[in-house]
Amino acid sequence: MCPIRVLLVDDHALFAEALSARLSREPGLLILPIAVDLRRAFALVATEQPHVIVLDMMLGAENGLEVLDHVQRRHPDMRVVVLSAMSDVDAIVHAVRRGAVGWLSKTEGADLVARVIRSVARRGGWIPPDLLGDVLRRLRTREEEPNAGSRLPAGLTPREREVLQCMVDGLNRAEIAGRLGLSANTVRTHTQNLLAKLHIHSALEAITLAMRAGMRPSSGDDR
Repeated sequence: MCPIRVLLVDDHALFAEALSARLSREPGLLILPIAVDLRRAFALVATEQPHVIVLDMMLGAENGLEVLDHVQRRHPDMRVVVLSAMSDVDAIVHAVRRGAVGWLSKTEGADLVARVIRSVARRGGWIPPDLLGDVLRRLRTREEEPNAGSRLPAGLTPREREVLQCMVDGLNRAEIAGRLGLSANTVRTHTQNLLAKLHIHSALEAITLAMRAGMRPSSGDDR
């Protein structure tokens, strides 16, 4: 039987290397070189043709959602499992709607990770059982709130809200700069400012908070 080709995408080198070494001992799994950023992930997806991608949502300053979007556009048969330190229902729902077929916490053991990899390779999926009910209810509820983003702090400037909307749309810093006609450094400044105002520390947290407040991916994504 052909082994399941597995690509780990994670910028935490020690964690990724330890997981890779452990999964390499699992029968039927072929663990590919680790991708630590988007450029490496896109290259390995193209050259190694993994069956299953195990993806961290935050890759340093980069957004793992871009890997989901890339796979959905160019390699729709590949299966993506998110392996995250977060266990937020909104983040899980957002990832599933972007194409993820599984979500695992980084606190789970390698035995479960291996089992989920085998399951999704057979067209199965995995959501933590204690979150499954909430995730399914959210997936069945797609209505837009009439004043999207109205519960976000009033202190965000119009430009910061535009940057946040671009983040929800899955754009990276360069793409946000292109859409808004700004420099990458200016986008970084706006991003840092809005994270500080929201009292959070990552783009994924910002996306989750924005979606909880009613903000949704726009239909005018011009990537």
